[in-house]
Amino acid sequence: MSEFKFACPVCGQHIRCDSAHAGVEMDCPTCFQKITVPQAPAGGEQKFILTGSKVSPKTVYAGRPPAVIPLKRFSGGLVVALILIFMGAAAAAVYWLTVIHPRHAAPPATQSAQSGDTVEAGSSPEPTAPALSVPRASDANWKLELDARPIPDTPAAGRIHGQDFLAERAVIQNGSLTLRTGNRGPTEFGVTIHLSGAAPETFSGKTITVTSQSVQAAPVTLHWKDSVQANDDGRQTLEYNDGYALRLEFGALARNRLPGKIYLCLPDDAKSYVLGTFKAIVSKAKPKK
Repeated sequence: MSEFKFACPVCGQHIRCDSAHAGVEMDCPTCFQKITVPQAPAGGEQKFILTGSKVSPKTVYAGRPPAVIPLKRFSGGLVVALILIFMGAAAAAVYWLTVIHPRHAAPPATQSAQSGDTVEAGSSPEPTAPALSVPRASDANWKLELDARPIPDTPAAGRIHGQDFLAERAVIQNGSLTLRTGNRGPTEFGVTIHLSGAAPETFSGKTITVTSQSVQAAPVTLHWKDSVQANDDGRQTLEYNDGYALRLEFGALARNRLPGKIYLCLPDDAKSYVLGTFKAIVSKAKPKK
């Protein structure tokens, strides 16, 4: 056996070792690092100090060692460009919803001007028909003489027993034409012309004329309501069989509707009259009691 010297690769400490220990791992007596003893010089002559090699820690894997996947690095310019594109798309969507097509955006809650109820966002309030205003009655429209003046193309209106009247509904039932306010219940304010129980088809395209000199004309009934008294709902009626002026111009019956025009003046002290157009609903006849 021959000895040789080598240096620690970490601290440079010279270490004497037997050539039989070449390749063996040992601890440096100075820095205590694990080093591998180098091969002894050939021929036993040592001109240079050899240097050992530091032992690197080994990682033990159960099975195949994991594959090393390189990470892709994104440049800062690409990240900034993606952020700018996202911000631009969001701004364009907001502009489209609020300016170009605002109806697609959720509507804010609105307050009803009449009822005071709040309509929640997204809901669709029911459409309401515009309210018709009752025109002021005028004595100039009351004449018991039928003349050549055309009947005005406005909704039938006038005056009944001293009160301004607007026909909100017209019905032909059991051979009678009724112009009234309200849509349901008994007639509390309006006028009924009894046409001898004739079928609605017989009036289509016809004109009915009654002068104030006619005797035993079609009965006309006025309906109105006075102040309510005990055991009384206040409904009043008054019937005329003659002395009034009437002109009824019926159009063509179509889809259970009979349009027409009316000129009616009654000989009461309040100068009741009805002038204008209507579209009567043809209702089924009620069975007789």
